[in-house]
Amino acid sequence: GLTGGPEGRTLIRRAARLAEKGAGGEVMAVYIARSDGLTSASPKELAVQRTLVEDLGGTFHHVVGDDVPTALLDFARGVNATQIVLGVSRRKAWQYVFGPGVGATVARDSGPDLDVHLITHGEAGKGRGLPVARSARLGRLRVVWGWLTGVAGPALLTLLLTGVAPEVGLANDMLLFLAMTVAAALLGGLYPALASAVVGSLLLNWFFTPPVHTLTIADPKNIVAIAIFVGVAVSVASVVDLAARRTHQAARLRAESEILSFLAGSVLRGETSLEALLERVRETFGMESVALLERESDVTPWTCAGRVGTGRTLERPEDADVDMPVGDRMALALSGRVLPAEDRRVLAAFAAQAAVVLDRQRLQSQADQSRALAEGNRIRTALLAAVSHDLRTPLAGIKAAVSSLRSDDVAWSEEDRAELLEGIEEGADRLDHLVGNLLDMSRLQTGTVTPLIREIDLDEVVPMALGGVPEDSVELDIPETLPMVVVDPGLLERSVANLVENAVKYSPADEPVLVAASAMADRVEVRVVDRGPGVPDEAKDRIFEPFQRYGDAPRGAGVGLGLAVARGFAEAMGGTLNAEDTPGGGLTMVLGLPAAAGNGATAVPAHAHERVAPPRAADARSGPPH
Repeated sequence: GLTGGPEGRTLIRRAARLAEKGAGGEVMAVYIARSDGLTSASPKELAVQRTLVEDLGGTFHHVVGDDVPTALLDFARGVNATQIVLGVSRRKAWQYVFGPGVGATVARDSGPDLDVHLITHGEAGKGRGLPVARSARLGRLRVVWGWLTGVAGPALLTLLLTGVAPEVGLANDMLLFLAMTVAAALLGGLYPALASAVVGSLLLNWFFTPPVHTLTIADPKNIVAIAIFVGVAVSVASVVDLAARRTHQAARLRAESEILSFLAGSVLRGETSLEALLERVRETFGMESVALLERESDVTPWTCAGRVGTGRTLERPEDADVDMPVGDRMALALSGRVLPAEDRRVLAAFAAQAAVVLDRQRLQSQADQSRALAEGNRIRTALLAAVSHDLRTPLAGIKAAVSSLRSDDVAWSEEDRAELLEGIEEGADRLDHLVGNLLDMSRLQTGTVTPLIREIDLDEVVPMALGGVPEDSVELDIPETLPMVVVDPGLLERSVANLVENAVKYSPADEPVLVAASAMADRVEVRVVDRGPGVPDEAKDRIFEPFQRYGDAPRGAGVGLGLAVARGFAEAMGGTLNAEDTPGGGLTMVLGLPAAAGNGATAVPAHAHERVAPPRAADARSGPPH
């Protein structure tokens, strides 16, 4: 504990020697200043002492506290200190009549968990300023009004009673002066009320107690009355002052409990925003800026893990007005003002929570990276499977057909030649489709899809998406009254093509796939309706994952990327893609697209035309799906 006096250097060196004797001891020097900013400490001497304690491997702390012993003990317990080093008081002998010194008070109130060392020095007993009594913490303005009420109030009341109502009576006069004392106690606390009681009793004796204008009291009953008045005034003042202290303590404890409850709630909710927590610290303590600093070792420089506020940039804990260590290599630094020692208990909770949040963020980042690596490994495994099977199959067919055509051992007829060439073309188309989906999926996985959004009519895009399916396998139902959609034409065409190819693949040969569109509010829905075996509800989301083919997919059904690519492109354009059951059996893919503004969209039912095939009583949740 430092006072800012010249004895501080001696205390710091003695404390450093005590710390060396213990296992891993650390020196924390604390200077406690009054909240009103009035201090007799030399800023130059404090700067020298701060440099000294930092050179010795310790830390310097500047806190605010009107009651020095309480502030010092609060600080020590807040940092889990085990020993307190204080200098022998600089008071002269006669100054002890005003109460015990800081060292004696700290030793008395330290309890069993703190050892107090009183160190002698060259300044002991040479004198210092008188101690300042602890106020009731009612605020400077209230204390000023309390003194005005306690001193000037009785004088004004005396003028009023002697000039306006001289015949009120001594009993009523005493009650009025008692009311003035109570008012002084309510405003300024104990000392203004005591002053009011003394001044009031003297005025009562001089002006209202016979014989008047003398301090002599003729009637013994009046002596008793004035004595009772003084006793009641002092008692009321003490009770009011105690109530003010208890109110202050209760309000502070309530605020601390709310803050700690917030911290506990944030832990239970799993909040991981370090910036939000630091901003909460800044708002709670009224600071300009807050930073969480860390370093890898005792010799490496500090780095900023998170910072909020507009104040000066804090690069070291020593640059801050308040710093709260968190372990050996982390500290919470605040700039703006010096905090009272009693605030450090809550600040320590914030600092611990900030360290937890930072660790949680890093663990979450590592978990995300691990998931990304796992997903990448899964994609690579699926790609190897696709290359080893789905891509090798058409390649083998193409090679066999080409080798047969080039062979001189067999004379092929024109029909055989045409059939082999057709097989080569189908294999090449299949390879092109598979490679296209693989490339599209890789673009979606790496986040390189950049849509070129513009307004366009559906009938300009959807027909172009049907080039890869037989002509009689699809029916279109695109009303001319539909509004324009705001999409990327290329991505939309690819999404619809994948949906249609998937639906045709699983629909019966005699049941064409219906592609219908309708407008609903500010959306346009494109429905691809098939009459296939359908998909159970629990598998509807899984079929949109890459390399997923639900159930016993037919041979040559691909690597399971069509629906994943379609949904990825739809979401990239701001749309949606979901699967629904087709009434009567089958599966319906619903592609939702944003409609252009100001088109006056009118709802048109998707199944309102006669070209829709009649429902069938097939089970929509059985059989191999998509």
